[in-house]
Amino acid sequence: MAFNDLLLQLGGVGRFQKIQITLVILPVILLASHNTLQNFTAAIPTHHCRPPANTNLSEDEDAEAWLPRDGQGRPESCLLFTSPQRGPPFPNGTGATEPCPHGWIYDNSTFPSTIVTEWDLVCSHRALRQLAQSSYMLGVLLGAMVFGCLADRLGRQKVLIFNYLQTAVSGTCAAFAPSFPVYCAFRLLSGMSIAGVVLNCITLNVEWMPIHTRAYVGTLTGYVYSLGQFLLAGVAYAVPHWRYLQLLVSVPFYAFFIYSWFFIESARWHASSGRLDLTLRNLKRVAWINGKREEGANLSMEALQASLQKELTTGKSQASALELLRCPALRRLFLCLSMLWFATSFAYYGLVMDLQGFGVSIYLIQVIFGAVDLPAKLVSFLVINNVGRRPAQMASLLLAGICILINGVIPQDKSIVRTSLAVLGKGCLASSFNCVFLYTGEVYPTMIRQTGLGMGSTVARVGSIVSPLVSMTAELYPSVPLFIYGAVPVAASTAVALLPETLGQPLPDTVQDMENRRRGNTRKQQEELQKQMVPLQASAQAKN
Repeated sequence: MAFNDLLLQLGGVGRFQKIQITLVILPVILLASHNTLQNFTAAIPTHHCRPPANTNLSEDEDAEAWLPRDGQGRPESCLLFTSPQRGPPFPNGTGATEPCPHGWIYDNSTFPSTIVTEWDLVCSHRALRQLAQSSYMLGVLLGAMVFGCLADRLGRQKVLIFNYLQTAVSGTCAAFAPSFPVYCAFRLLSGMSIAGVVLNCITLNVEWMPIHTRAYVGTLTGYVYSLGQFLLAGVAYAVPHWRYLQLLVSVPFYAFFIYSWFFIESARWHASSGRLDLTLRNLKRVAWINGKREEGANLSMEALQASLQKELTTGKSQASALELLRCPALRRLFLCLSMLWFATSFAYYGLVMDLQGFGVSIYLIQVIFGAVDLPAKLVSFLVINNVGRRPAQMASLLLAGICILINGVIPQDKSIVRTSLAVLGKGCLASSFNCVFLYTGEVYPTMIRQTGLGMGSTVARVGSIVSPLVSMTAELYPSVPLFIYGAVPVAASTAVALLPETLGQPLPDTVQDMENRRRGNTRKQQEELQKQMVPLQASAQAKN
């Protein structure tokens, strides 16, 4: 409790914490925009083959004569007659057809320009549309691996500053990309930096907050992310051109890059790195900002050495990612948390990246998906803060999986019921994300906390990359993807039983702290069991 006591003496949640947390959380509002941006920048408008150049497109009969019709009387998207077919009211469809040799005509009434219309990512090239999103998710995976480890070695602030700049530059370059491969390359770089922003935002805030406020910070971060979903719907509606939209959600990161130089690095990280001089300097700055100048003046190197002896003697060497598998205590945590991260991300992106599949306005669905997060995260916060992290994590995954599984057996024509269940499931998965971020940051020791968060996020990105592949099983049976999306979180919820409860517990700084906490919990359980046995033993003796 030494470091927590220092924070309380220097103001607890003072002016510094309020200012820095606000500035660190502010960029989170645009993370939703980048994560689900392709719902709008890669939207697929109605389209059909372009007739030959000598066709008079102003004459409906001339244009229609080239277009085969599907079973519902609509023009085929990917086929064109080799010669014009006449026959009222539409071409009779008996002529030979061929793939669109002259390109496509798109309905630009809703989406004036997307990457699909600019680079013709339809028909035989439609798989390239998913390649753009997969490139972004691959970048998030790489970023979680790279920047999680770098933050444990270089510090939270340095990596965060670089991530802001990389997001701004790569997002701007993507908006001006001259070709699809170049666009995918910059989206990959954007994904890497976004992963670093997410990880370091959570960790920097948690490490500067007292124990009793950590759940509030995690919930606030989740609400800001949900607000970003509303913002994306409004901005995408107002700016439908994909290049302008891409630029609009990237430029603000230049401002975030500038003011992030004024962040104060985590004193807890400095202490775990053995830099007591920097720990003392940062704590004095926080005391001055919080108006606790006398308490700050009383801080000395000797007092810190006495208070933080544990961090100084056991936390000087930073652990590598291999420690997550080498150390038995960390290995158990890593495997269980990996199941939670994978299941949450896998099911979440299976739902939110197919907005056009609901058959209604994607702007409306985006707003509804954002709105459901508000009550879902409120309920999650109340459970997290009053009942515990484990019940909140297990309930959110279990309920999400059940909603998705039920959706799989609902008839396709029950669109309202299916949409309602999908929205409810998405809300539960958003709560699960909120909880697993906080939970992961609390169970790992400081010496490997950021690496653990990074590896958890890496596993989550694997889930988001695999998720679109599962949607291809709909060709076998329409409900197969939903059964898979629902079964995975239900199965993963069982792993929560193997994790420790962290409600009201101090952040562990070393693996030994974790072991002490586990032994302390076991001892408490044994003492409670002994207390329960005493009356029974007394009663038995009285009967004898």
